Amino acid sequence: MNLRKVLYSLALFLTPAVAFAHTGHDTSGMLAGVAHPITGLDHLLAMLAIGLWAAQQKGAARWALPVTFVASMLVGGLLGFEGFEIPFMETGIAASVLALGLLVAVAACLPMALSIGLTTIFALTHGVAHGLELPTLASPWGYVLGFVAATASLHAAGYAMVRLLPRTAAPLVRIAGAASAGVGVWLLAG
Repeated sequence: MNLRKVLYSLALFLTPAVAFAHTGHDTSGMLAGVAHPITGLDHLLAMLAIGLWAAQQKGAARWALPVTFVASMLVGGLLGFEGFEIPFMETGIAASVLALGLLVAVAACLPMALSIGLTTIFALTHGVAHGLELPTLASPWGYVLGFVAATASLHAAGYAMVRLLPRTAAPLVRIAGAASAGVGVWLLAG
């Protein structure tokens, strides 16, 4: 599969997100859950970065980073449903965009415990934000299913981009990481 097909597929996958942005029509909550990670730039970049970073790893880290992120985000979402708030949550989310972008930009291969720890902290922050933004009439379980499915899909898209691109395209992945880190700096400044 060439780069053009991968990019067209990703664009086609993300196109329905525009329609999901309009709330009030989805009492199951699933579409609202899908929309949150896809329509929020901070969440979108962090979710893709986890997939990119995981694909740059060797061994168990390739699957452990995305699985840890989804599981920890789910715990954070449930905490958010209960009204739990993290101090400086938006700052933490912006910092995750910066840090994950930098990790991709330098293709960092950290010790597994450190990688899992960072992933867990970032995911909890994103999860609490998802949980706190549960739409009023939405089913919490439909909403959870939506944001977990969207997150896993974005991780898979980032992973696939790295794994399907030829090795000569590795600098493009690093440039994408640097661009994401730049957005993280912009989010922190704003």
